Amino acid sequence: MVGPASLAPPARDAGERPLRIALLTYKGNPFCGGQGVYVRHLSRELARLGHTVEVIGAQPYPVLDQAPEPGRLTLTELPSLDLYRQPDPFRTPRRDEIRDWIDALEVGTMWTGGFPEPLTFSLRVRRHLAGRCGEFDVVHDNQTLGYGLLGMERIGLPLVTTIHHPITVDRRLELDAAPNWKRRLSVRRWYGFTQMQKRVARRLPSVLTVSGSSRHEIIEDLGVHADRIHVVPIGADTRLFSPDPSVPEIPGRIVTTSSADVPLKGLVHLIEALAVVRREHPHAHLVVVGKRPEKGPVATAIERHRLGGAVEFVKGISDAELVDLVRGAQISCVPSLYEGFSLPAAEAMATGTPLVATTGGAIPEVAGPDGETCLAVPPGDPEALAGALARLLGDARLRVRLGAAGRDRVLARFTWEQAARGTVERYRAAISQSRSSSGASPRTPK
Repeated sequence: MVGPASLAPPARDAGERPLRIALLTYKGNPFCGGQGVYVRHLSRELARLGHTVEVIGAQPYPVLDQAPEPGRLTLTELPSLDLYRQPDPFRTPRRDEIRDWIDALEVGTMWTGGFPEPLTFSLRVRRHLAGRCGEFDVVHDNQTLGYGLLGMERIGLPLVTTIHHPITVDRRLELDAAPNWKRRLSVRRWYGFTQMQKRVARRLPSVLTVSGSSRHEIIEDLGVHADRIHVVPIGADTRLFSPDPSVPEIPGRIVTTSSADVPLKGLVHLIEALAVVRREHPHAHLVVVGKRPEKGPVATAIERHRLGGAVEFVKGISDAELVDLVRGAQISCVPSLYEGFSLPAAEAMATGTPLVATTGGAIPEVAGPDGETCLAVPPGDPEALAGALARLLGDARLRVRLGAAGRDRVLARFTWEQAARGTVERYRAAISQSRSSSGASPRTPK
């Protein structure tokens, strides 16, 4: 699906000839996770630089912006069985839906408690690309890390892979939070695909990641050799996420993004902190961009502290509605225990909204120094989080200063155009390395 927003006139890449890029994503919807946001914005900026990008994705399908020129940015749908779709997740497909052995593998893995999509998408995409290897200069995998992607160079397709952060981090945090052995067993089975991702990552010729923190985790958790990993920070769409003084500030509003009720996102700690903050600032309230959990630690904490009227969940909102929601907040908060980058932090800072954030993972690389561009607190510490929120709610001058400094930091370091240019450099290096290995001569552009 292509979004209605048109792109600005392309800022042409001043380097070599334009590239033909296959951008792969086994989950691509920008409204249900950071991988989809990455694909949407990176593909747009690559097209603005004059490259041709074909996004190849499975359900939920990517949402792409409109290209500056016809044919510059396209979507190819490579359907899975879509076993986790709403409103019937973990569904059993009809017999006539099973098309081949990959489909059978997908449903069988789901039936036994595993998560099959990275593997089965990689197998489908290899089959798809095997007959099209002359159509692309480079393949860019968005953290699929499936067995099907190994050996792409042997069929004439240089491969670059983005690892936002190792999913082994999510696995470790969920195991730590598991209340009993049955839950731990279930978590281990669900995250069984991370063993595949470890094996694949170690054999990849070129890995991109989004922060120094993620680079360290990839080396430690996945065993990837350091000289194969290159940091290319991502960023905010600063044309969209920008200050607008006409949007009224809502007293006491704190906004956060949490697409799932998982320990990694630290939302339960923000709920606990809100209960403390409201003793001093009774008008304080939280707007969560994400789905309201019906049960689990977040729902339990809201009920225990009687915060039902002070916590609102919103989902399915447009880009414009999201931006105005953040602009109208007095504080944006990132309470995560770990982030490989933290797009919500960068986007909030781009609007000039002051930020309270933890020091989990790469967040300090994005948010900057405590007291200069944000208020920073240790991850998993509701009392420290409450102290920072209360301090910022009570100090209008500090909010203004942090908001302005945050905007400046994003403009200087974290924009999608900068990310696209850095990514193209890695594409060209991978193409050059592949040619050197094979002895092939450069393709003559058509």
